[in-house]
Amino acid sequence: METEQTSRREALTGTAGLLTATLGALAGLAVWLPYGRSSLSGAFESERNTDVLLLGLPLLLLGGVLTALAAFTAVRGRWRTALGLATAVTGLAAIGYGLDVLAGPQAVSDCGSPC
Repeated sequence: METEQTSRREALTGTAGLLTATLGALAGLAVWLPYGRSSLSGAFESERNTDVLLLGLPLLLLGGVLTALAAFTAVRGRWRTALGLATAVTGLAAIGYGLDVLAGPQAVSDCGSPC
């Protein structure tokens, strides 16, 4: 009886973790959409920036998943795992800003003197 309850609890925990990771990926996609849409459609002088798709989208999806899982593990009381995941999110953010894929949309940042 006890092993059945333990396996059910583990299954529910795994399902909750999967749903948390999925919501994190959707949040990362939602954050990426304003930047990706304006850069891929050529909003600034009809110039397309495919780095936003090739670099920015995977970074934000992975960052959303890792952030959601860090919160999930912190709620469960696994502080070392949560700290490791938060460190990974910080590293991804540093890589994103270093590659300039997490900067503002191109139409806003390259506006020039009239702005």
